[in-house]
Amino acid sequence: MAQITELPFLEHLATRFNIPAPEYLTAEAGGSEIRNALSRWGGRALVKPDVLSGRRGKAGAIREVRDHVEAQRELKHELGREVNGNLVRTTYLVQYIPSEMEVYSAITYDSRYMGPSLTVSLVGGMDIEEVAPEKKRTIPIDVYKGLGAYQASEVLADLGCPKGVVSLLSRSLVDFWDMFTSTGMRTCEVNPWRITPEGKPYACDFKAVFDEANFKFKNLGFKLPEYPANVTLFEEEMAAWNASSHRGQAHAAELQGSCVLPILFGGGASTIVTETLMQFGGDPIILSDFGGNPPYERMYGTAKICFDHLLGKAKLLLILGGKANNTLIDVTFKAIADALQNYVDENGPIHKPVIVGRGGPRLTQGLLTMRDTLDSLGVPYVIFGPDSPVTQVAEYAAKFAKTWQEIGGAQ
Repeated sequence: MAQITELPFLEHLATRFNIPAPEYLTAEAGGSEIRNALSRWGGRALVKPDVLSGRRGKAGAIREVRDHVEAQRELKHELGREVNGNLVRTTYLVQYIPSEMEVYSAITYDSRYMGPSLTVSLVGGMDIEEVAPEKKRTIPIDVYKGLGAYQASEVLADLGCPKGVVSLLSRSLVDFWDMFTSTGMRTCEVNPWRITPEGKPYACDFKAVFDEANFKFKNLGFKLPEYPANVTLFEEEMAAWNASSHRGQAHAAELQGSCVLPILFGGGASTIVTETLMQFGGDPIILSDFGGNPPYERMYGTAKICFDHLLGKAKLLLILGGKANNTLIDVTFKAIADALQNYVDENGPIHKPVIVGRGGPRLTQGLLTMRDTLDSLGVPYVIFGPDSPVTQVAEYAAKFAKTWQEIGGAQ
């Protein structure tokens, strides 16, 4: 999984796909260059860290500057920061865009539509899970026809977007889609688009995740930046375990969440489930992707590492995947159940709810094994059948976890 943030977007993608974005300078810019830029930008700019972390503003890592001396000082100062547990790769100076309104947009693959979808909200700058349902819209995108300007216009008009903004912003959303489908992205987000008093949109923050197996990603024509290593003990152990065998993948990265521990299967479905958990307040602890028909010992070791490091702080355990073709569900579920039993044997009883959803070969045997173990451990659980959409299960898990936490159930 390859990620990029705003700076690589400004350097390589915005101009290529005609997406309006602020001007910027990198940390290497000299004093005279910064002074000239500030003069051109009306005397206001933002110093930002290039870091693999969201919520930079809430972390106090974005600074407004008004002269070249202050800008140079903040560019150097931000280099030494750690933002939400992640190390800063570099810093950059970006033009301040005065705005009348802000808009959120994201494109991702959505199992409800069996393809990509566009989400838009006129409440930009906020985490989308905090936005009320009536203030956001999600529509499917036909992969053959693409996103039409009329579709984007209809969504914006339905949300109550001012008429003077709709035309320019809808065209920018079409370019946003063209970038997504041309580069092998799994998901991408602009939050926010800042709309000037004249109605012109600017993409003022960006993040994306690429599918590294997609040939479009391999043909991008630029090298993705390497971010400083800031690997946790869990990630170190999981990476070593993943590299120890080719029989079954074990990919996982911590997300600094504290609610749902997701044990996920299914490649792109894992990304969709993680996005859904975030959207509905599930605050996932990791981004995980396990599968590839692992033998018992492989899956047991994977689950044990996850439980040993992360189950203690989780409020809910989610075991979820789409319908498998080759992975033997009874083998993987037996391994996960035994790892959970081993955790309890070593650490004592747990009282965390477990949500299970899966489909594939030998499903019935696997669900019976999981049910028997959960019954013996005395934990509450819900099991979904193979026809339940993974996004529906993820939404249920997120809402269940929040309610369970509010009533003090997960001790």
